[in-house]
Order: sequence, then structure tokens, then C-alpha cells
Amino acid sequence: MAQSGRQSVNTSNVLSVIMGGGQGTRLYPLTKERAKPAVPLAGKYRLVDIPISNCINSGLRRVYLLTQFNSASLHRHISQSYKFDHFSGGFVEILAAEQTFSDTSWYQGTADAVRKNLIHILNNSFEYLLILSGDQLYRMDFREIIQQHIASRAELTIATIPVSRAEASSLGIMEIDAQRRITRFVEKPKDPAVQDSLRLNPAAYAELGITEDRELFLASMGIYVFNRDLLIKLLDNTLTDFGKHIIPQAIRTNEVYSYVYQGYWEDIGTIRSFFEANLNVTWELPRFNFFDMSAPVFSRPRFLPGSKINGAHIDHAIVSDGCIINHARIAHSIVGIRSLVGAGSDLTRVVLMGSDYYETEASIIEGKKLGRPALGIGENTRIENAIIDKNARIGDNVVISPVGKPENVDHPLYFVRDGIVVIPKNGVIPHGTVI
Repeated sequence: MAQSGRQSVNTSNVLSVIMGGGQGTRLYPLTKERAKPAVPLAGKYRLVDIPISNCINSGLRRVYLLTQFNSASLHRHISQSYKFDHFSGGFVEILAAEQTFSDTSWYQGTADAVRKNLIHILNNSFEYLLILSGDQLYRMDFREIIQQHIASRAELTIATIPVSRAEASSLGIMEIDAQRRITRFVEKPKDPAVQDSLRLNPAAYAELGITEDRELFLASMGIYVFNRDLLIKLLDNTLTDFGKHIIPQAIRTNEVYSYVYQGYWEDIGTIRSFFEANLNVTWELPRFNFFDMSAPVFSRPRFLPGSKINGAHIDHAIVSDGCIINHARIAHSIVGIRSLVGAGSDLTRVVLMGSDYYETEASIIEGKKLGRPALGIGENTRIENAIIDKNARIGDNVVISPVGKPENVDHPLYFVRDGIVVIPKNGVIPHGTVI
């Protein structure tokens, strides 16, 4: 779509709402002490920075973030990252679940979360409400979906992405007509006959801008544009979830259209998808490019020194600000802010999230007396296929690897999820430990 077309969209008529998600059980233990959108990403960002940056880059500067679980660190990140001046009229505000005299329950689902916050949302002037997920990795100019929504006279537009049959069974699949109106929606179709009936007609590929020559299905991305009036009408009930309840009902009774997105999109819902999405950033040609300054990813500004590398061997890695890496070997790994890596250590396929602070010299001396490892990675330690959460203390001569372990393990010192070892936030792995 032409740039001039995007610029013609009146973004002042649009309000954005980012869903903060539930307990994030599939991302546990990364969500043990933080909300899902606050999980660190690619060394220096957090998951929530992606949808907020997409909004800012699309000229959408009024953003609500709905949260419920472990939201303290998310509140801190938002308040320290996104400040608009008094004259722009922009804001990024958190609406946390709250009990009222009329309702003492928590959010029961995505639709219920928006319903419970309608009193705040409707205080704003807007014609269109853009609803986004807080745990997806993609780059999208939302002006394009809004422009199509207006041009097609839709009441609700759902962003969809072409996927293979293997992916279709775990996503919500749409069937559309020649005008892109959605005529049918099936949640996670497993039956091959049902899948066959939902298959996208190859004759429509060119019109939809699809250049691939393979069997495809249209999956919901969990990104919606609602007309204000329709949103109020559809939420005037007790239905709790957009995907399961509200959307299927709207397809039967209202003008619901599909916006077909072409590009990289990853739903970071599991430890495995989180791990692989992070490591993909270290590739020479990553699927998501953080170096694309035409649509930058914003985050909290930090005042950290440049990283110091003391003779290390580093291959295909992202090294964030404020790190000290001694004579170590690091390959295909993410090194988060303020990471300290000792001499002789070897990190392969590791997501090292770094630290929130530097340890004082007094604390290090005291730790040595007690036999407690210093903050960061010790000396002569080998780690592979692991996520090391923030503020972890990994001792000297430690081995951390999922080899020979079941897919999922809960241990006092560590967890294994989807075949990946996870050292939890503030975790301590004593010197000489073999995991």
C-alpha cells in the first residue's frame, strides 16, 4: 500500500488496547515474578515494547495496557519508558484489574477485560478501537489495516496471516469470500475434512498479495479493529473471550472482514517459541530485524557504559549495554544488559537476560566468604540450550545442559521446559554444580 494511503488515515480517531494476558503459565517460570508482557526480549527490550512500538510508528499515541498478574515490573517499565509531552495528547497507560462495589471478580478472558474497563475506554473520543496482544513479535503499520477497515465499510476487521496445515490445527482459522468478508471461523480445527473445507483458494492468492505457491490457511493473529458502536453492542452480555465467543457471534450478525498480513509474526506463548525467537535475532538475516530504523523498537532509555570484551571469542551473538565479558566463548546467544561472564566459560544457544544492577565490591567479598557465586556467570562454566533469567548467580565450574533430561522438570535450582533449561530470576547455582 502506498505511503500516501497510510498517511491519509486519521489516527486521532483510533484508540489502542494491548491485552496483557493471563497468568502466562506456558511461559513459567519466566512469568513467576512478572507479567507476560514484561518478559525480557533480545537482550534489552521487553515483549510489550513490540506492540507499543508498532502503535507509535503507526501514529497511534493513545494506548491502554490491560494487566492483571504480577504487574509491578510492567508498571515500572511503562512509567520509565513511555512519556509523551503535555501537548501531544499521547499516553501509554496501564489499566490493572480492580475490584469495585459492583464487581469483585478478576478478568475472565479478553472480552471480559475490555468490558470491565469500558468506563475508562469510553471516556476517550474515538471511532475505532484497535485490540492487540502483548506477547507477539512482528512489525506492522496499523494504518494499513485501519484504512482497509474504513474502505470496506467493515464493522470489525481481523488481521490474519497465511499459515500451513500443520500450523492451522493450533490456531483460529478463517474462511473468506471474494470481498475478504469472513464467512466462517473454526477454532483450532483438527479434523482433516474440516481443514480441507477451510483451505484458501489458490485463485485468490494474487488478489490477496500472496506470492507463495503452497497450501495455505488464514489464521487469526488476535489483532482486531472494532467500530466503537459495535464494540459496545457486542460486550453488552457476559461472554468472556473475543476469540471463542465474541468473534464467532459477530461473523454471523455483522460485517466482519479479514486483513491479510504478509510478514514475520510469532506468537511467543511458550518457552520454546520464546527461546527460538530470541536466538533467531542472532542470525545474519533474522526474521525480525531490530536494526530497521524505519520502524524502530522503543524501550526504556538506560545510561549504561559500552560493553567491555576482554579477549572473548564471540560468534553470532547479541551483546547488550553494560556487559563485561572476559576470555569466554559465546556462540548463537543473547547477552542481556549488565551481564558478567567469567574467563574460560562457554555459552552456546543461551538467552542470558543479564541483571538489574551491578553488585558492589563489598557484596562480592562477602559472597566469597560465604561461598556464594557473584552476580553473572562464573569461570570455566559451560552452558548450552538454556535461558538464564535476570540477576542469576551461576558459579565457577558449573555445567548446565538439557541433555539426558525429560522435556519438563521442576527442580529446586532450575526448571526444564520444552527441552530447555531455565534458571529462574535471582536463581543461585553453586560452584561445581552439574545440571
